Amino acid sequence: MPQIFRIGSYIVYFWSNENKPLEPVHVHIAKGRATANATKIWITSAGKALVCDNASRIPQKQLGKLLRIIEANSASILEQWRSHFGEISYFC
Repeated sequence: MPQIFRIGSYIVYFWSNENKPLEPVHVHIAKGRATANATKIWITSAGKALVCDNASRIPQKQLGKLLRIIEANSASILEQWRSHFGEISYFC
């Protein structure tokens, strides 16, 4: 799974096998290392970050900071998604 970047002790990444048909663009966030129970964040066509599922139970204050960083880097995330998966669609 491609790591996009680290934010402190959190890793932001894609799963390489994202189903067929491909899910809309999103990232996973986990503390320390990638895990199946990671928090899932949709990236919208406007570059906003929306929490799909906070499975890793990131505290709300920390999650807000992470969302702002993801939004600030959304153009890079979208570029990496397209490069890795070859296509892109949006949740909204």
